[in-house]
Amino acid sequence: MKFRGKNILIIGGTSGIGKSTLETLLEEGASVIVASRQEPPAHDNVTHISLDVLNMTDELDTLPDQLHGVVYTPGTITLKPFQSLKPADFQKEIELNAIGAVKVIQAALKSLRAAKGASIVLFSTVAVKVGLNFHTAVAMAKGAVEGLGRSLAAELANKHIRVNVVAPSLTDTPLAENLLSTEEKKEASNKRHPLGRYGKPQDVAQAVTYLLSDDSSWVTGQVFHVDGGLSAVKHL
Repeated sequence: MKFRGKNILIIGGTSGIGKSTLETLLEEGASVIVASRQEPPAHDNVTHISLDVLNMTDELDTLPDQLHGVVYTPGTITLKPFQSLKPADFQKEIELNAIGAVKVIQAALKSLRAAKGASIVLFSTVAVKVGLNFHTAVAMAKGAVEGLGRSLAAELANKHIRVNVVAPSLTDTPLAENLLSTEEKKEASNKRHPLGRYGKPQDVAQAVTYLLSDDSSWVTGQVFHVDGGLSAVKHL
């Protein structure tokens, strides 16, 4: 069990990719702290901290002395034409996706250092690399996350803390419910991806757990595109 004896903090963890990551980590023996607005299902190896990252204060002061991983999953899908967005919409995206991650990492840094071998996993989107209609707000915010991840990877390498970013394409989560609400939408989404299907939470969770594990001990500063080939393969 790859994560036996390891403490992992998941921000989110009660739905979609976060929930799938939580389930995978528990199967591998991890002790998981879930910091979220909703309470996760009861489990002997899960501790819940009530947290709203937009109004965070000292909730993470109770983290264990050693923390072997942090996964920051909060995000949005604000898909609107550029001209209909207000500056406040862009600010909200930055606050949730990037500033929230900064707050969490700063709060967890002492415990991450104490582990003497830890991993941080952040989330971007395929829309940072591939220009997509109506994605200006989320792509801007996630672009900031990619910059944060690479810079932190450089700064924290000598502290034995790795930092990587996962960039999925459309994945079947509650956040994407409206985009996959009919069979026609699902089929159109399948056709857009070179591998012929949109993503499942477990597709992404497997990448996250790899980046948290010692199997990726020589990997840092990377953006992992888990996107059915959308960002790299020309689909004929």
